Amino acid sequence: MINLTKFSSFFIANWKLNGDFKFIDSFLKQLKITKNNKKCIVIAPNSIYLNYIISRKKNFFVSSQNTSIFENGAYTGEISSTSLNDLGVDFCIIGHSERRQYFNEDDETIKIKAKSLINNNIAPVICIGETIEERKNGKTEEKIENQIRKCIPDNSNNGNTILAYEPLWAIGSGLTPSLDEIDKTHENIRNISVKFNNYAVLYGGSLNVKNYQEIVDLPNVNGGLIGGASLKINDFNQIIA
Repeated sequence: MINLTKFSSFFIANWKLNGDFKFIDSFLKQLKITKNNKKCIVIAPNSIYLNYIISRKKNFFVSSQNTSIFENGAYTGEISSTSLNDLGVDFCIIGHSERRQYFNEDDETIKIKAKSLINNNIAPVICIGETIEERKNGKTEEKIENQIRKCIPDNSNNGNTILAYEPLWAIGSGLTPSLDEIDKTHENIRNISVKFNNYAVLYGGSLNVKNYQEIVDLPNVNGGLIGGASLKINDFNQIIA
């Protein structure tokens, strides 16, 4: 497993259900990664392209967008953490709001996945975040603490797990919390318990070329989980530079 503590920042391109061979070839040809051993660049493609990208990776790491709660058995269509490990996957995004919303994933499911990934030497990127109603009612801190306490397995630590704060109302909307709100939320995550003091905490939710610099420069932000902007190679190059 990659030791996450050797990196100071992480930038993860979450392509979601986008991209094809032509897109991948063009993207990788134009991808510009500066020689910075403290910066970790990760690409998370549609799962059927994982092997294709792994065979072409250079100066970046590869992430799956999901894994199964099962290791093996009669579970048609599932992809296990064991299989991802065999393939050479480095990271795996779990708990994304779209998985929670469209596939009814709950915190206990995410915890099982995280434990399995760590046991298979893959670093989970665990997504957490509140709805707009919870924010308006002052429930952001409570909601996120509950998610973290329920999602994080005992075998997790700052060397094998990343947290990604994504307010649900900001994803794909072009809206973001204020800089003070982002930094404070990240600080609160670290202060939940001593265990989380040194975890890498990324920001996601309409992170783009217009706002990335101010956000990733915040003292409690360790990089970004990037959606739409990661599909635009010029934008992504600017963000990771």
